[in-house]
Amino acid sequence: MLDKRPKVGYIQRVGSNDLENKQKPSFSKFGKDFQETLCQMILLDRPFADQIMEVLDIRFLELHYLRVFVRKVFEYREKYNVHPTYKIMISIIRAEIEDENAATQQQLRSYFARIHDSVVSGSDYVKRTALDFCRKQKLKEAMIRSVKLLERSSFDEISKVINDAIKLGDYSDHGYDYVKDFEKRFEFKARGPISTGWPEVDEICKGGLGKGELGVVIAPTGAGKSMVLVHLGAEAIKTGKTVVHYTLELADTVVAGRYDSCLTKIPLSEMTSFKEEIYEKVQGIEGVLLVKEYPTKSASTRTIRSHLEKLKMKDIVPNVVIVDYADLLRPVSSGREKRHELESIYEELRGLARV
Repeated sequence: MLDKRPKVGYIQRVGSNDLENKQKPSFSKFGKDFQETLCQMILLDRPFADQIMEVLDIRFLELHYLRVFVRKVFEYREKYNVHPTYKIMISIIRAEIEDENAATQQQLRSYFARIHDSVVSGSDYVKRTALDFCRKQKLKEAMIRSVKLLERSSFDEISKVINDAIKLGDYSDHGYDYVKDFEKRFEFKARGPISTGWPEVDEICKGGLGKGELGVVIAPTGAGKSMVLVHLGAEAIKTGKTVVHYTLELADTVVAGRYDSCLTKIPLSEMTSFKEEIYEKVQGIEGVLLVKEYPTKSASTRTIRSHLEKLKMKDIVPNVVIVDYADLLRPVSSGREKRHELESIYEELRGLARV
């Protein structure tokens, strides 16, 4: 027989704890490379570590060895009130992970070996995305707590809870911290100068231009500034360096032709006659040269910075960046006088050299 009794429906109430357990937010959707870069930036960038420490739940990291790595960084900071360096992390990984299983120890050591001498690419994206993700999770937690406060009509408490959550992970790079950045003062900083090719200039510059240094070539119109820059770039690629040469006046093929002449010692006027010989010689060049052309006054220092970031995302990290020439860059902010615009451009280039 058919059961003609009315069906009784029901609604299951889902509490806040159930929602939190089901969602289990993590960085898994961003992938392993994203998470490894994030952990590397936590070690490299103390101001960023200050920000992310306020909002990061290490359970957001899906890989256990990365959780251990970040926990060790944070534990050291809390214990000594200074940020650890690579050298200190070597000691920590050697001596303070014996409680972890063998697989985790091996993964952690392998990860640290990979990042020790690697160059970070896409760091700005990783930092911005991770902070945004963590801050949203903190805000969600605050909203869930506010539901209970709303039942008691605790509006002042709700306001405080939400405002405190919004402030977490806010910008905190106020400069070099004398105490927190103590270890940084004792790190060995290698200039790694690249020779200019001129012994007299190298002697003045203590071996050439070093990492993060800005060199400026000044001369009258037609004196050969562009050829000097080509010579500097050629010396670098001959020693296996990667050079990015920005040209704001000459065509990229014209600049490349000047490199041909500089590298082969064949005069520019005779280049066509020695095409095959030039081709054979440039095949043996150890370094990498990229020539990027921008129309005059169409590019700014921000344009160059953006282009360099895109190259880094493709694992192309330049050792030397040449701009021919800076006066033809578009100023980011227009000044009342030309000299003020040039001061701004060179200050931005100086900052770019430190990146």
